[in-house]
Amino acid sequence: MTQLPAPCSILLLAGGRGLRMGGRDKGLVPLHGQPLIAHVQAVVRPLTDDLIISCNRNAEQYRPYADHLVGDESNDYPGPLAGVLSGLAQARHPWLLVLACDAPLIDRPLVLDLLSQMNDQGRPAMVRQDGHWQPMFCLLPCRLLDDLRQRWNQGERSLLRTLLAQPLQALDYPLDDPRLSNFNSPEHLTP
Repeated sequence: MTQLPAPCSILLLAGGRGLRMGGRDKGLVPLHGQPLIAHVQAVVRPLTDDLIISCNRNAEQYRPYADHLVGDESNDYPGPLAGVLSGLAQARHPWLLVLACDAPLIDRPLVLDLLSQMNDQGRPAMVRQDGHWQPMFCLLPCRLLDDLRQRWNQGERSLLRTLLAQPLQALDYPLDDPRLSNFNSPEHLTP
């Protein structure tokens, strides 16, 4: 396992409806003979002893890729903030790296860049491309759970708006960085 500044839990978000994938469970859609989740998991597995997958269906298919699984508290697919809340509640370490299951081109240097943002002030970090924040690529101190849950209880459902209420550190990447591409529709999976 690579030496990190501090132990970190890693959460892979795979709990969506997959509407742009025709309702298919995005994390299990194949790319080059492997499910999308396998591509992301292969990059992050050596970096943590606490790999969490947020999934709301097909738990048995996700189980081999994680140390443990979490699901949303409600069954109406309320969005990624719900998955992050579940992940923060289950994380064993003080920091949680959040990544989407549909970003199979991420690589170790990008993940290590995010992990290098752990700091004594407990400030979360998020990728930003050409001024646009990317909440599916973020590093959160687990101490934020209560603040994020309070915003949830007040009716907020946007992960981005919830995180923008925090003093964020930005990791700037070019807009055309392929590692940050989300495979959101079937067209992304065809050569």
